[in-house]
Amino acid sequence: MLVFALPALLAVLAGAGLVLQQILNANLRAGLASASWAGFASYAVGLGCMALLAAALRDPVPTASVAGRIPWWTWTGGLFGALFIGLAILLVPKLGAATFFALLVTGQMLASILFDQFGLLGLAQRSVDLPRLIGVGLLIGGVVLIRP
Repeated sequence: MLVFALPALLAVLAGAGLVLQQILNANLRAGLASASWAGFASYAVGLGCMALLAAALRDPVPTASVAGRIPWWTWTGGLFGALFIGLAILLVPKLGAATFFALLVTGQMLASILFDQFGLLGLAQRSVDLPRLIGVGLLIGGVVLIRP
């Protein structure tokens, strides 16, 4: 049970951190009067934190030859992170945090099921089954119930 409990608790805390991050970013947008500069500031602080983590862990800087062997598309994760941050900065004040994140989790679940079903981008193939489909239906129902 503890083997699952700690990772589950950390995942819940990470989710709570995402909500806090987007509320702070929305406030920063209002203060700076710019969604793009608020997103830039968010990424700059995040980049600094990751650099400190890499230094603390003494992770060696990857060599150019190692970086060159990685498929080009694996480098695009930051693009999707920037889209998330930018859209969250714009949409959290309009939709509210609860509705935005309910829609976000629904989108994540739908995409996750597709990625699992077809084993996309190196994931192990996991078939869609009735419990998963019911879970997606419940998430969509939750969005309907939680929106203002």
